[in-house]
Amino acid sequence: MSEEIEQAAGGRRARGGGGAARRAERTAVRVEFAKYIERNIPNLEILNEEALQLIEANAETVLEQIGVNFVENPAALERWRAVGADVQGERVRFPRGLARELCKTAPASFVQHARNPDRNVTIGGKNLVLAPVYGPPFVRDLEGGRRYATIADFRNFVKLGQMSKYLHHSGGTVCEPTDVAVNKRHLDMLHAHMTLSDKPFMGSVTERSRCVDSIEMSKILFGEKFVDENTVMTSLVNINSPLTFDPIMMDALEVYAAANQACIVSPFIVGGAMAPVTVAGTLTQVLAEVMVAVAYSQIIRKGAPVIFGAFVTSIDMNSGAPTFGTPEAAQITLGAGQLARRMGLPFRSAGSFCGSKLPDAQAAYETANTLNIGLLSGVNFMLHACGWLEGGLVSSYEKYVMDADQLGVLHRLAAGIDMSANGQAMEALREVGPGGHFLGCSHTQANFKDAFWKTDLFDYKPFETWDEEGARDTATLASVRVKKMLGEYQAPAIDPGINEALSEYVARKKAAVPDAFL
Repeated sequence: MSEEIEQAAGGRRARGGGGAARRAERTAVRVEFAKYIERNIPNLEILNEEALQLIEANAETVLEQIGVNFVENPAALERWRAVGADVQGERVRFPRGLARELCKTAPASFVQHARNPDRNVTIGGKNLVLAPVYGPPFVRDLEGGRRYATIADFRNFVKLGQMSKYLHHSGGTVCEPTDVAVNKRHLDMLHAHMTLSDKPFMGSVTERSRCVDSIEMSKILFGEKFVDENTVMTSLVNINSPLTFDPIMMDALEVYAAANQACIVSPFIVGGAMAPVTVAGTLTQVLAEVMVAVAYSQIIRKGAPVIFGAFVTSIDMNSGAPTFGTPEAAQITLGAGQLARRMGLPFRSAGSFCGSKLPDAQAAYETANTLNIGLLSGVNFMLHACGWLEGGLVSSYEKYVMDADQLGVLHRLAAGIDMSANGQAMEALREVGPGGHFLGCSHTQANFKDAFWKTDLFDYKPFETWDEEGARDTATLASVRVKKMLGEYQAPAIDPGINEALSEYVARKKAAVPDAFL
């Protein structure tokens, strides 16, 4: 490896390539970025103290009397036995208070570093970090319809994320590139996040060696010493609800916790199928599962960063299909936020959830319901904040930019109400007086540029103008915006030596094993 990318002060790689990197930075398109949200509004607390204590007591009873299964993981069973849990076969039961006590060493907040320090995010406290859709095997756009996702689609979504003002995070599997072998696609996905974006990103979790690759590639990007001392990845570890911890997800949790990299530990709940049909029953199960996962991360490494996750939806009792934007899911999200805060943990939930097949009115209603509840519930890390369609089976180009535009509303709402002298506007009221108008007054002239949040997408033109321009609906406008953003995209500057080293790592790892599509 060249001296240009050896350790810099503080452990980060120096920006080698000198003049070339600086020239690229000078000629890059300037894209406006919003800092992660810092709430100046209160959280909506739906549960009273009695209800919270009851749910917490019930969760302890679940862990004590029912327990959880750690399947095909004898090492985990030994770890639990060593800290005082009752292990019978693959079933683990916990003395009351054991799991919660182990959770106490998890940090209340942490910084995830991006390769561009200006894009670093602090996850926890009153902050809200927005990340895009995760996991769909299909993509959809107006021209191509619904189809299997490719690595070209994946790269496009990473580029859209980099260009999106209100997204703070590049995400992870923004779509599943099915044209690349299963055992190799994580390399291409990580490479895309690392080179096409300078925002924070997520690691791979689908197999232990892929987690290791994620860490090794991060060390090339940031420097080994920096990764050893800082959190540069947040990754998604789903719990196989009800009350089951599978070996693949636990492998990921073990690798990342040992390396001091963050994990979202998230029960995957479809109410009525994978949890009770009632809100309180589901919250009890969510809390029990999260406490076990967080506790396990702390057994692996005390102080490892971890996020209390709650992916919750209900079920249509006629078809069995998941439903989104429902009041019950909202209640669970609000309640889970309270439980997370009582544990002193960052909270992940909500997103642009919808069951619609198209970016239509159903998608908009369900998405708006979920996004707003996420803000009010105190979510700190919102995965799936834009692009989700068809119950998570589809990443939609048009819905990605529609949702990303509306994330600006969350930023403005979270800012609260300006009560400064300018915000009170007493001089404007005196200037205009009874019967006048405020359009021309000095206060309006001083504030009009920033007085109201402005969409980059919606059409507010008169009917005649709208009609003359083709009577375009929102999806059509979004399709135009997708093309514009991709056309204007420029990759953020990266040290040429680091870029080369990443490409060499990917090529070497891919050449070492044959393709596998299972």
